[in-house]
Amino acid sequence: MIEIGRFNELEILRLTSVGLFLGDGSDEDVLLPNKYCPEEYEIGDMIEVYVYRDYDERKIATDIIPKIFLHEFALLECAAVSEFGAFMDWGMEKHLMVPFKEQRQKLEEGRWYVVYLDIDDKTDRLYASNRLEKWLDNSELTVEVGQEVDLVVMSKSELGYSVIVNHQHKGLVYDNEVFQELHIGDVLSGYVKAIREENKLDISLQPIGYLNAKEAHTELIERVLKEHQGFLPISDKSSPDVISDYFGLSKKAFKKALGALYKERKVSLEAEGTRWLGASE
Repeated sequence: MIEIGRFNELEILRLTSVGLFLGDGSDEDVLLPNKYCPEEYEIGDMIEVYVYRDYDERKIATDIIPKIFLHEFALLECAAVSEFGAFMDWGMEKHLMVPFKEQRQKLEEGRWYVVYLDIDDKTDRLYASNRLEKWLDNSELTVEVGQEVDLVVMSKSELGYSVIVNHQHKGLVYDNEVFQELHIGDVLSGYVKAIREENKLDISLQPIGYLNAKEAHTELIERVLKEHQGFLPISDKSSPDVISDYFGLSKKAFKKALGALYKERKVSLEAEGTRWLGASE
């Protein structure tokens, strides 16, 4: 079957006045218009083309590389808005529609938005969505601490930058660990710094070894304590599994960082757990 929204390796079947017809060995074929045909070819050659639907909703082939790929995220410009939805410039002749129900906010012509590309199972039509959280899932992670990952910058908050991790998960790059200019939609590489409770991902833009490990771990403990109103029922005597669930650290690394914070009088070690005190004057 010739797949919509993907590159297909197809056989050149025949030449017509409007272009080359390509097939995949089944009864289905697809037109590669003249303007996209290679200069040299022979009937029977295999050719890789991208397939989508034209203005008449027919499958059409092209040698153009789209600005966004199926089941991935990218920053696109809104080229037009109509009564049916917004239309994004994704590098193809026919613009990509974002239906109103898939808009997190009303999209405006001329502005740029991060969107996700999906295909409707019922109509076999490609569409984009600006409801980004809908397509991100951290319930089952496919990454681990230290792993290099692909990132798309999604939004900015007081804590830092929310990023899309490997087009699957949501992560956070803390503001005080950003040493370069970042913009919404930027595509870059990063590293999984820590996995916290509820599979929250802390992301570093530098290789993990680049940062002083103890400093990075103390900053992590500080952030997590503050997120829990300054107290957690965890200490250096807690089990490795509990420590890992909250901080994504080994017990050895946790104890070392906790000891450093204690010496700096930033935490108190109580019978019930650990309390954040902050820096002393």
